[in-house]
Amino acid sequence: MAWLVLFVSGILETVWAVALDKSEAFSKPLATTVFVVALILSMIGLGWALRDIPVGTAYAIWVGIGAIGTAVVGMAWLGESASLPRIACLLLVVAGVVGLKIYH
Repeated sequence: MAWLVLFVSGILETVWAVALDKSEAFSKPLATTVFVVALILSMIGLGWALRDIPVGTAYAIWVGIGAIGTAVVGMAWLGESASLPRIACLLLVVAGVVGLKIYH
């Protein structure tokens, strides 16, 4: 269950990162609210997962999921570059996250 909670918390990290961008320096109330709620839920989930998963592994996977998710959202919906080198680097992050899960 801790791994599922960690995964959802990583997805929520993507949500709050995108909402932070969309809040335009906290001037948009809806995006700011989404940011705050997603941030709090993401941290609660990470904290809960840390009861069963070592901090180094959990934090790296949480950050990896958030970073990959945020980059993919940026490329797919926010007009950010989807160059081959950028995608290759994201695949390296995916490999690292998978490796941490396997060798945990």
